[in-house]
Parts: sequence; C-alpha cells; structure tokens
Amino acid sequence: MNSSFPVILKILDGKRVSGNEALELIDHASVHDLGHAAYNVRTRLYGKKAFFVYNQHLNFTNVCANACRFCAFSKRQDEKGAYTLSIDQVEESIKSRLDEPIDEIHIVGGLNPELEYDYYLNMLKVVRKIRPQSRIKAFTAVEIAFLADKYGLSYEKVLSDFASSGLDALPGGGAEVFSPNLRQKLCPEKVSGQRWLDIHETAHKLSIPTNCTLLFGHVETWEDRIEHLMALRDLQDKTGGFLCFIPLAYQPGHNDLKAAGPDGVDFFRMIAISRIVLDNIPHIKAYWAFSGIKAAQLGLWYGADDFDGTIVDEKIGHAAGADTPKGLTMDQLKVYIKSSGFEPEQRDSFFQRSVQLRGRS
Repeated sequence: MNSSFPVILKILDGKRVSGNEALELIDHASVHDLGHAAYNVRTRLYGKKAFFVYNQHLNFTNVCANACRFCAFSKRQDEKGAYTLSIDQVEESIKSRLDEPIDEIHIVGGLNPELEYDYYLNMLKVVRKIRPQSRIKAFTAVEIAFLADKYGLSYEKVLSDFASSGLDALPGGGAEVFSPNLRQKLCPEKVSGQRWLDIHETAHKLSIPTNCTLLFGHVETWEDRIEHLMALRDLQDKTGGFLCFIPLAYQPGHNDLKAAGPDGVDFFRMIAISRIVLDNIPHIKAYWAFSGIKAAQLGLWYGADDFDGTIVDEKIGHAAGADTPKGLTMDQLKVYIKSSGFEPEQRDSFFQRSVQLRGRS
C-alpha cells in the first residue's frame, strides 16, 4: 500500500476517518504508511515542535481497594511495602524541589479506604500554597468515583470541591480499555468505562480539562482499541475538554495478567492510528516512562507531538518492570527531542507556554 490508498488520501486531505476505515488501515496498511499519514497530521498541526513539561510526580499512596490484574503498584493496607504519605510528608516532598522551576504537579494514588475526604482537599491546598504558579493535575476518574461512592457525593460536588482547593486538571488514568468484557478480565472492581467517560464529561462541563488514555498491548484486540478511541472522539465532539491522549504500553512485569506487552511495531502503529483517529484531541503523547526513550523519540515521527516531562521518581510503571529512568533532566529532554529532529517547546499542563518562560518575557 502507498499514499494512493483511498483512506490514506482521505487523511492527507484532512478528512475524518470512520472506525471501519481505521480497522481497514490496521488490516492493510504498513507501519510506514500509517506513520506517513500520522506524521502529515502532526506536522500540519505543530510543524517540528515537540512539547515537554517540567513536572513532578507525587504518588501519595499505593494502598488500593482494587486488585487490577495488570497492576504491580497497588498493595493492601497490611501488605509489605504498603505506604501512605501524611500531609506533612506531602508538604516535605513538594518543598524538597522548590529550587526547581516546576510547571506541573502530577498527583495520583491508590484507592485507600482509610483516607478521609479532607485528606484530599488538604493535600491540594498544601500543594497550591507551596506552588501557587504551578498547575496541579491530580486524581483519576477512578479516584473521583471512589470518593463519590464512599461519601455519597455527586461527581460534580467532588470535582467542584477539588477545583476550589487547587485542582487544575485531571490526568487520563483509569480508562484502561472500555470494553465491558475486557474490564471483567482486567479490572472487575474498577469503575466501568461509561462511568469513566461520565466523570470526564462532568469535569469538562465544570471547565476542568482532562487527559485520556488507553492501556494496550495485553489481551485486547484492535477492534477493542478502535472502539475505545471512537468513544473518546465522540465525547470530545460533545465537550472539547480533552487536552491530550496517551497510549500507555502495558508493562508485563510483576503482575497477574502475564501478557507479553507490545513490541516496537505495535507501539508505532498505536501512536499513528491514535493521531489519525483522534482528529479532535489536540495532542498525542509518546510517554517515554512506559515506552522507553528510544521508542518515544521515534514516536514523534509517527504522529506524537508530546514527550511528557522530567517526572522524577515515577512509581507505577516501574513497579511493573519498566526499565526506563525514573526521571530526566530538562537538558536531557531537550537533547532527546533535538536529536530526534524536532524543536523542544516547554509547556504547562494546558499546553500553554511554561509559566517560568512567560515570567521572563
């Protein structure tokens, strides 16, 4: 196949493809044809820019009421290695990097039934007080649902309380794969795919932007993947609230699923079809912490425009055996992006110019 293939021509002409056309591409297009089409889309949007963020991850607890088959991060309360940070420890963690110009604090954790509602509000308030200019991207839809159910609150109430306490945006975790049958195999205790979508729709209505994800490379099919992408695209048509899509490569270590994980070709095909199908979601991330730096670099040629950020002490993927660094310096990020043939562009959580750079202009 080459660019004379009708669906490829449609993409090059800037037109939307259907779910069936996306599956046709998967069945018949080579990884190079997909990459060519997706690169054309990302270049039309951003030229040679590749975005990155100076961010800090905070995983405040690994205690979790769920037992997702693919997760190696979570622990039970009395299990060896279980931890929960106190608010004082959260404060200490954020203060320990005050000398760094961090633009984003990324906060997610397990579903710890011992934590009170005020713990979450106080954590946000402490982080906001210490980092008044940084964006706080915190708590997956799964965490929002857990708290809403535990305290008998609406999604709107939880999200409004969090926004009042300092929340700027939601990360995209917890989506996994929307297929109900697959969720029964992967994460039967977790909220349904529809509830995940409902929570993100509520956030968008409250002017809280969010990210979105898909966990791929385990036991799902391409049909499952495309149905997931189409559900995201439909919601984005309705609300316009998604900032970025992150295809998360399944990490095969230390969990009960025992799947192989995606190989390089599968990773690049996933990046490319994401950029092609999600024509209304602005950004596609090549998440180096899960994919590896080399794959993320090449992912920029297959439709991705974002490289994520410095991270520092990423725990969730590494618990499942990710062999990537736990963090990168700003200089390293810039070198990796430049050596890939792209122009580094520092951003905040909203893909706006870094607050640190805005302060200098």
